[in-house]
Amino acid sequence: MITPGSVAAGGAYVNSYEITAPARVVNVSGQIPVDPYGEVPEGFAAQCRQVWANVAAVLAQHDMGLSDLVKVTTFLSDRAYRAENATIRREILGDHTPALTIIITGIYDESWLLEIEAIAAR
Repeated sequence: MITPGSVAAGGAYVNSYEITAPARVVNVSGQIPVDPYGEVPEGFAAQCRQVWANVAAVLAQHDMGLSDLVKVTTFLSDRAYRAENATIRREILGDHTPALTIIITGIYDESWLLEIEAIAAR
């Protein structure tokens, strides 16, 4: 829905996400593309899937899942990953559309191609 003063949401996100009386809110620190063995996968697709797996694992520790996400911030190391990031995010989240921000920036470790932080509520 377009309202005066706003831009239509595009793709797999919404302009806002209202939380009404949540019982719990979980803030997920920036998750990086490192697997449980300390390895960084090669290539953007593998790193992106690993980051989402890490987000899901953190949420599971709080008895939550990806469908509980209300806000996702993705930090990409290069604008070239925009389309692939969107495709994988849609694959992972399906029809779930949290509020979303994507930032193109330098990443803490040069081998990491992205980082994702999130907020979940239930």
